[in-house]
Amino acid sequence: MPPVAKVMDFGRFKYQSQKKAAEQRKRQKVVEVKEIKMRPNIDTHDYDVKMKSMRRFFEEGDKVKVTLRFRGREMAHQELGAKLLDQVKAETATEAKVEAEPKLEGRQMVMILAPR
Repeated sequence: MPPVAKVMDFGRFKYQSQKKAAEQRKRQKVVEVKEIKMRPNIDTHDYDVKMKSMRRFFEEGDKVKVTLRFRGREMAHQELGAKLLDQVKAETATEAKVEAEPKLEGRQMVMILAPR
């Protein structure tokens, strides 16, 4: 039995495979980690604005890293920070899942949320 082979233009073949690869790269969504920074005594309006952008990030399929900075004597009231992050968690429960629970890293509390 003779070997089965197809005679073709190699340049054209290379071009086609490059195009196919480019097409696949175009369709792929790169998941980015967006960061939202807050302070423990954030004002309600500022909080709402940040929540709105957080929701937009989830719709775009990005993860969100919520960073809560403690400055000066705010460190003495870490329960306020924990409460704020719990509130964020509760409000985004429908559209996001907690990927990393809130944990203290030096002077900041960090929590990562991923879209559902």
